[in-house]
Amino acid sequence: MVLCQGGEAAAAAVSAAGGKEPEVPLSQEDDAGPGQPQLCPAPGAEAAGAEEPRVCGCCSGLSWPRCCKAPGTKKKASCPGLGLFYTVLAAFLFSVTSLFLKKIEDVHAVEVSAFRCIFQMAFVLPGLIYYKTGFLGPKGKRIYLFFRGFFGSSAMVLLYYAFQVMPLADATVLTFSSPVFTSLLAWIFLKEKYSIWDLLFTLFAITGVVLIARPPFLFGSNITGIEGNYTDHLKGTIAAITSALSAALTFVILRKVGKSVHYFLSIWYYAVIGLTGCVITLFLVNEWSLPYCGKDRVLLILIGVLGLGGQIFLTKALQIEKAGPVAIMRTMDVVFAFILQILFLNHLPTWWTVGGALCVIASSSGTAIRKWQQSSKKAKQNEI
Repeated sequence: MVLCQGGEAAAAAVSAAGGKEPEVPLSQEDDAGPGQPQLCPAPGAEAAGAEEPRVCGCCSGLSWPRCCKAPGTKKKASCPGLGLFYTVLAAFLFSVTSLFLKKIEDVHAVEVSAFRCIFQMAFVLPGLIYYKTGFLGPKGKRIYLFFRGFFGSSAMVLLYYAFQVMPLADATVLTFSSPVFTSLLAWIFLKEKYSIWDLLFTLFAITGVVLIARPPFLFGSNITGIEGNYTDHLKGTIAAITSALSAALTFVILRKVGKSVHYFLSIWYYAVIGLTGCVITLFLVNEWSLPYCGKDRVLLILIGVLGLGGQIFLTKALQIEKAGPVAIMRTMDVVFAFILQILFLNHLPTWWTVGGALCVIASSSGTAIRKWQQSSKKAKQNEI
């Protein structure tokens, strides 16, 4: 056995994986090229009748007759649209989670977030032990992981608060301004290109936010279609926008870290820092208490389970589908939010909300399509 071109990278990958060879789906063999880790048969091994089986690294260690590079071997057909189906399923689970959050009574948003973090920790802990990643991560990356956990958990708490004090569809739409903030922050901190198209999408998002927030100095004092008083509506709007900004900062940090840190470790920091911050906040504001009735306790468990399920399906979608189509399909969150709000909360959205939703969806979809085109163009240039 010998290592072909890129063998040093393959050896490093195997070492980083704890001695296990990284598995690569059969559907990704077309991406193999110069520099791709690959194990190939040693020259003359077949002629010498070596007992050691020939192995190809691009096929997860399958023996040579079954290798994707072997003559006459048929490729394993992938299920078309499976990644998009996972995305829609994740969007549905996230929307149902938001609906259950609206149904909970007398439970603070910070306390709900704390229960969500507990479920995250319970899910991630076995993975950390199995992959032997440790609990702190590489020394040079810990500061990034800390801020990833801080901004990620802050985004969750603020979003849950927005869901509690404003209409479900309004809060969901406002969170979809996150891709616009991501482009702007990536331009500032990562020196990524910010074009006139990105500026246009930003203006679309701002227009959508204004239509949903409906400030009195533009729309007058008699504002309809909101829950409670306008002060709570304004607080919810500010919380949702800040949540979107925090999520954008999280994406920028994750982009900065790249693949140098296992994603389980990233989620671990998110859960631990989030739980710590939630517990401290609850004791400071004196809001820590178990739900009074069994229904709220069941809803808390369902929020944790469904939220975790949504994250799993979204992660699976990103593993087998390109980020652009996934980001566009994520807008189904808004559609589900409108449907659930009408069916279960008896709250009809106003035309201002619909107009704002269209502006924000157009902005986030446009940003996703443009990034998708740029990454595809860069990939073609690399192939050449």
